[in-house]
Amino acid sequence: MTATDDLTKPEEPTLAEMLAIEGIALEPAQVELLDRYRQLLWQWNEMMNLTRHTTIEKFVNRDVVDSLQLAQLLEKGERVLDVGTGGGVPGVILAIVRPDLKVSVCESTQKKAHAVEEMVAELGLPVKVYACRAEDVLEMATFDTLVARALASLSKVLTWFKPHWDAFDRLLLIKGPSWVEERGDARHNHLLHGLELRKAATYQAPRTGAESVILKIWRG
Repeated sequence: MTATDDLTKPEEPTLAEMLAIEGIALEPAQVELLDRYRQLLWQWNEMMNLTRHTTIEKFVNRDVVDSLQLAQLLEKGERVLDVGTGGGVPGVILAIVRPDLKVSVCESTQKKAHAVEEMVAELGLPVKVYACRAEDVLEMATFDTLVARALASLSKVLTWFKPHWDAFDRLLLIKGPSWVEERGDARHNHLLHGLELRKAATYQAPRTGAESVILKIWRG
């Protein structure tokens, strides 16, 4: 037997344990639902690329933390569209932690949209899934707030939604440190004309300390 044979790999904490470690308080039923979503997300991820956050720590410190930061900025009963949801973050998590919200998600990649549709059905969540681009959704429905994480540059996002401001009130975008440069680029391209942009939140990811901001953009 070698010296390493009797070393056991430390067990990964449960979702409930990791939430407690990070000081995140949710109702037990929400924790259970969140854990079921995590399991489904990882199962689907084995068949297609839905997430890189495949440890409890990353799921909590990135997906849950980002979603909770957004949740704090949303008013009761808002109609929310998660743009480019991928595997369902932040939209599905918002629906779990804020059941008062009317959450829809959109994803233009058909197989990803199908996976999210299957997940929300199994979880019993009243989340509308659109298998198309957000611009197409905004031709069909109206929303109070559009939310997005890791979607595209600020200039691209503002270009996409420029014709559609009558269909929603504001954008909430999760961005990293490059947001300042992206804001400068958007201003240079005159994409912020008639719009207001403010930092609605600044926060650091637990453990890594990586800084994120949530930008709030609305018509002035």
